[in-house]
Amino acid sequence: MSQPPVRPGRIRRAPEGFLTPEQIGEVAAGRRDFLRNAFVAATAVAAGTGVARAAEGDPAILTLPEHSTTLGRPVAERPYGTPSQYESGLKRRESPGLTRVAAASVSFAPLQGLFGIITPSGLHFERHHQGWHDIDPARHRLMVNGLVKEARVYTMDDLMRLPSVSRIHFIECGANTGMEWGNVAVPTVQYTHGMLSCSEFTGVPLSVLLDDCGIDRKKAKFVLAEGADGSSMTRTIPLDRALDDVLVAWGQNGEMLRPENGYPLRLVVPGIQGVSWVKWLRRIEVGDKPWAAKDEAIHYIDLLPDGTHRQYTSIQECKSVITTPSGGQTLLDRGFHNISGLAWSGRGKIKRVDVSTDGGRNWRTARLETPVLSKALTRFNIDWVWDGSPAILQSRAMDDTGYVQPNYAQLREVRGTRSIYHNNAIQSWKLAESGDVSNVQVY
Repeated sequence: MSQPPVRPGRIRRAPEGFLTPEQIGEVAAGRRDFLRNAFVAATAVAAGTGVARAAEGDPAILTLPEHSTTLGRPVAERPYGTPSQYESGLKRRESPGLTRVAAASVSFAPLQGLFGIITPSGLHFERHHQGWHDIDPARHRLMVNGLVKEARVYTMDDLMRLPSVSRIHFIECGANTGMEWGNVAVPTVQYTHGMLSCSEFTGVPLSVLLDDCGIDRKKAKFVLAEGADGSSMTRTIPLDRALDDVLVAWGQNGEMLRPENGYPLRLVVPGIQGVSWVKWLRRIEVGDKPWAAKDEAIHYIDLLPDGTHRQYTSIQECKSVITTPSGGQTLLDRGFHNISGLAWSGRGKIKRVDVSTDGGRNWRTARLETPVLSKALTRFNIDWVWDGSPAILQSRAMDDTGYVQPNYAQLREVRGTRSIYHNNAIQSWKLAESGDVSNVQVY
């Protein structure tokens, strides 16, 4: 005799915007002691928003609602479509107290509410060093100079008339998950891992422009990318990488880049930390050695346990995170639940993701949902029946080079606890008997 199917369980979303503007101001001023309590309070308020089940018939299906008996809104009333009013809580958010100047800060993508692998352009995370601008594309220029036969200046029209390609890639800030190096710091996956997004980018390969200018292949070893923002962000990129898969991009997800994502022109450096994806790109210089620019010599470096600095550590290593269930969410029922998350590697494709529900003692292999692309996010899912017992949920990714995502003990053995950048340790979510999910670290 076949067993009756296990009824799917329900999950309550994590509370959005759990701090008031006044509380955010207090955190920015140094008062962080009430941060976790504020989140717990917001979770309690949200507890009454569960889905009700009618005992005898559901009036929402038995009685036709107004929208089924009236005329809807006209075509193209909104010439550029916007999300539903009922999805207004899903937005990128600035982390309270992370920086003191909003123009040099970060907004985090709401990974807990996204599906598939593509991040909507309006929810793409931001990292600015001196704010963003909406630049007139007719006045924007890109210069290529240095070790080339002929230095050239390109208009946007010049660039967009060249043969273009479109590819899907993730971009991750080198400081993503950086607040978790020492211990648990933030409550939800939006803040632990939200400096991560994935888009389809369209542009011309940088190799085409370098060939057009006649790069000196005997002397050239590196290129320098410079942005047109107030910080003049400059980053060194090895020539072999520049000639491989780097794009000079103007398109994102089928339209022009958004201003906060570098409109009208940015660099796309697949697999490399986001700071090298220079926005508002204005210049490419070809040289024979690294430039050791400000954000290469004193920022975006790794402090090791012996006190030395590790420089030019750009590749984003294999990493994954469970997005559902994740911190701040609540499982309302026992029974079947779909564990879902994202995996990525700056070295290539994701080969496998394993999931544990007991803190890493036992692992099961998850399903990798298509497409599985190189240097792009990969969605994974796995079936799980929760019996109401406490659990520790983890995911562990492996890429096609054989690299396996480390746990915190393994990572800290090499890197210590004083780093900021390149934290790719296994993330753990603690599920209590109450169904509440919280951030926890397992060593």
